[in-house]
Amino acid sequence: MGQISKPKPVNLLIGILTSIPELFSQMERDLEGFFGMIDLRSAILPFHFTDYYTEEMGQGIQRQFYSFEKLIGADELATIKAKTNHLEETLVSSKKYAVVRPVNLDPGYINLSRLILASTKDFSHRIYLRDGIYAEVTLNYRRGKYESFPWTFPDYKSRAYQDFFLLVRKHYIEKLKKVKE
Repeated sequence: MGQISKPKPVNLLIGILTSIPELFSQMERDLEGFFGMIDLRSAILPFHFTDYYTEEMGQGIQRQFYSFEKLIGADELATIKAKTNHLEETLVSSKKYAVVRPVNLDPGYINLSRLILASTKDFSHRIYLRDGIYAEVTLNYRRGKYESFPWTFPDYKSRAYQDFFLLVRKHYIEKLKKVKE
């Protein structure tokens, strides 16, 4: 019989998708208010992998990722997704922007072996967490790099994204050492 044990904490990661450049700094402030200090930021990257969001978000969509300093419990992901959805809904209801959906926030986490994303959409490869939130293993870490799956979003397969995720993972390992001390 296996022993039940508490898993290691994980590194919170949130991706921001928007066509409104000033929302990056606003989201950074708002997300730090919810989840603590950001320790790593990716470059702001063009999002040209699909037209899926264009109708709601407009042209010129860009992506940026934030990694958070404080490690979290993996079981916090559903609560975090609910908070980011609420933040998105607040921006939509403000009607301050000329697009239907000003921002898309994608929370997830990195641990030693994978990158997990939260979703509100059920699918065969997603596991239900609670409160209408699912989790998806999006990337698997193996032999010094991330490997994708058939369901991995095309942008998450890109070199720019994966280079940032590898950097986050490296910092995560250092954070884990401090937790043990």
